[in-house]
Amino acid sequence: MAENQFFIDSDKLSEKALERKHRLEQDPSFRTDHMQYMEGMERIESDVMEKVLSQMNAYDYNSYTADDVKRALASPRCSIEDFKALLSPAAAPFLEEMAQKAKYETSKHFGNTVYIFTPLYIANYCENYCVYCGFNCYNDIHRKKLNQEEIEKEMKVIADSGIEEILILTGESRQASDVHYIGEACKLAQKYFKNVGLEIYPVNSDEYYYLHECGADYITVFQETYCADKYETLHLAGHKRVFPYRFEAQERALMGGMRGVGFSALLGLSDFRKDALATALHVYYLQRKYPHAEFSLSCPRLRPIINNDKINPLDVHEKELCQILCAYRIFLPFAGITVSSREQKHFRDGIVKIAATKVSAGVSTGIGDHESKYHGEESEEAGDEQFEISDARSFDQMYEDIAEEGLQPVLNDYVYV
Repeated sequence: MAENQFFIDSDKLSEKALERKHRLEQDPSFRTDHMQYMEGMERIESDVMEKVLSQMNAYDYNSYTADDVKRALASPRCSIEDFKALLSPAAAPFLEEMAQKAKYETSKHFGNTVYIFTPLYIANYCENYCVYCGFNCYNDIHRKKLNQEEIEKEMKVIADSGIEEILILTGESRQASDVHYIGEACKLAQKYFKNVGLEIYPVNSDEYYYLHECGADYITVFQETYCADKYETLHLAGHKRVFPYRFEAQERALMGGMRGVGFSALLGLSDFRKDALATALHVYYLQRKYPHAEFSLSCPRLRPIINNDKINPLDVHEKELCQILCAYRIFLPFAGITVSSREQKHFRDGIVKIAATKVSAGVSTGIGDHESKYHGEESEEAGDEQFEISDARSFDQMYEDIAEEGLQPVLNDYVYV
């Protein structure tokens, strides 16, 4: 990809957006050192980042051969070296064998179950300048933040559909969506759902503790890319610019008492094989440090966003994505794997029979439009979406499709006592 491919064309911005962009570029935090913590950011003692990045930077995937792949597939336990071979181009001709082994591991540890959840975006205000994101702070989109009454209304609509697990999301703005606001949303979610996840801006361990006390069970954080140099060129301002603080978010969440943590790179932002390696190693090393916790991975590919028609989401093709997911399953047999609605129906239907264990349904990435969409309407008041989805199936349709494949749809398997 060309270095400037992700930058939003100034010619397409409104006067207001250009003014915001100019103001941001004058901000002292603009293009500050992306490896330096900002004021108020908690620092923890951990060697996980160093381990992950050293392995990733040394990874030469073109050095692996067919023999390395065969050896990895024959091994009863997948080592880091085996995993590197399975991610390499040399593994492409062995995709069928990888799928068979991944299917065996999935069946062994998860049976034939597929978990279903839905995301709920409650705000799309953002303070970060990330050049590839639809919520980008100077993108000229309709911003919206739901109040508590609106959040509860949306949650009731979702719960009435039968869904028992919800993932609450916000844009990354402490000012617009502070920790207390998110905590109150978690308390509401506890009334309607048995499992509550968060995908919000990274916070400190004491704040994760507070959110867990409010009802959050797990958090997911996208590192976006594990290549620190590429990360610096894509995250130009805001708290998200600080690479190590974002990297350590899952560990701070575990320190704060969260039951589970999710990991992901946004495939297509950088070298996808290295990002896939780093994502899995991030899980691998933390799993050994916090063996009591639940770990999961997502594997999203870049999607088109509002106000940016230059993004090509096809740089990571479906066969390559399937290879990554199979490699994840073989290397991390106990980890959950989520495949989002960014992917098309045929891909999601196929991969849940091989490696994935969780899918979203009834998805809207807009703010406050579940009620209208559930009634087949469009809401003029809803905030704009973060990205385009490919699989818009309702919960009922997803449940039916999973069951027709001979799989068991699961809504919740955790009971607090």
